[in-house]
Amino acid sequence: MTSKELKALGIEAENLGTSTGTKWFAKGELLESYSPTNGKLIAKVKCTTRKEYEKVIQEAEKAKLIWRDIPAPKRGEIVRQLGEKLRELKPVLGKLVSYEMGKSYQEGLGEVQEMIDICDFAVGLSRQLYGNTIHSERPGHRMYDQYHPLGTVGIITAFNFPVAVWSWNAALALVCGDVVVWKPSEKTPLCAVACQHIISEILKSNKLPEGISSIVTGDAEVGKWISEDERIPLVSATGSTRMGKEVATVVAKRLGKSLLELGGNNAIIVSPSADLKMTIIGAVFGAVGTAGQRCTSTRRLIIHESIYDKVKKSLVDAYKQIKIGDPLDSQNHMGPLIDNQAVKMYLDALEKIKAEGGNILTKGEVLTGKGFESGCYVRPVIAEVENHYAIVQHETFAPILYLIKYKGEVNDAIALQNGVKQGLSSAIMTNSLREAELFLSQNGSDCGIANVNIGTSGAEIGGAFGGEKDTGGGRESGSDAWKVYMRRQTNTINYTSSLPLAQGIKFDL
Repeated sequence: MTSKELKALGIEAENLGTSTGTKWFAKGELLESYSPTNGKLIAKVKCTTRKEYEKVIQEAEKAKLIWRDIPAPKRGEIVRQLGEKLRELKPVLGKLVSYEMGKSYQEGLGEVQEMIDICDFAVGLSRQLYGNTIHSERPGHRMYDQYHPLGTVGIITAFNFPVAVWSWNAALALVCGDVVVWKPSEKTPLCAVACQHIISEILKSNKLPEGISSIVTGDAEVGKWISEDERIPLVSATGSTRMGKEVATVVAKRLGKSLLELGGNNAIIVSPSADLKMTIIGAVFGAVGTAGQRCTSTRRLIIHESIYDKVKKSLVDAYKQIKIGDPLDSQNHMGPLIDNQAVKMYLDALEKIKAEGGNILTKGEVLTGKGFESGCYVRPVIAEVENHYAIVQHETFAPILYLIKYKGEVNDAIALQNGVKQGLSSAIMTNSLREAELFLSQNGSDCGIANVNIGTSGAEIGGAFGGEKDTGGGRESGSDAWKVYMRRQTNTINYTSSLPLAQGIKFDL
């Protein structure tokens, strides 16, 4: 990216890293951001010190008292302005996402579009933060429930969606009357700096407190500060299951609330009646999109034995057509993994597949030569395995697709799909209404997302996003996910001149 493009996103100096609104300050160690596309240093960010973190929280504490008293529709107006600014900056922010994270430019643009979409959703929501009216058993009484802001929401995000997941949380939290403190991944700090610059300018132009939206940068230690902080009633954490369990344990000890969106081990069931052209498209994009670094990436393809060989051949042929290279080049289908550590996990997984008896159908290797100087480009892999293999039970954040054969009825395939610890996204490819309905029933997929005739990867913001089991149970984005960012209160009003008690209890004086 050019310096002019970075400047448009507020990335000009290496002292950025900690911010409350337009006030940037940092004295911690330098965090270097290298692009996995070419291995070059993009910029440096200073990490947040404990003293600076305390300053951010104090500013947030002051800002929340003002922000929560602003009517919700007016809070929605601020989020509307954020959406408009994102529309204006979509090309350059999408490019930064692609350059710093490594996903294709089209996927980078798509991620920014998700931000725009959630802002639109939140604006409408700002006029619909409704509770229920409840009929009281006592005459002359009215009951209802209502929702109030929680206060400060801590947001911890992962590298693979460096801007969208923040917006899913922030847009909803802001219209709900909360202020936000964001700890982005240390692997993609510049995307966070850009987002903070955008929202801080909006707050400044509206003469609003700078502590409404803040960022703190650094490693897992900064995330631990947020998890331990009793001034933060809700911590939303997106990342690995291991990380989520640590966050949940710390937050639970202080009886705080956590919203967890963790790992996935997502499968597509391919039944004998499936449209194979749709199946191949969905499986290939799900497996190689973002180089397999989505929590919704397709990891397993569970194929009926009657069509197994046909599907396998089609997939191998399709993989030969995948173009790997610079993600900013629209001709390429797949970019690099995020860093050398991710490459090592990919290589280790391939060795474990072979050690457990799996059959690797496409050559797995790290690409070298011109255009691959960063050492982060790898070939996507297809492997024949059994569902019970240890490596299959584990989520490897890489473009590795496991083929698993099933016999018998769709119930047998569903049992295989559910036979992992994760429960995020799932899909079935079928033209059988009976199979589709069974898959979506209480006896079907145990995942938070279950699709018919589309893949596992990607989601619309209108629906609640998240999963069960080791995926954490949290829900972000659409539907009624907004309720987690608020505290619920039940109210009873007696408009009579007597005081009847519930359950007919008598207490006369």
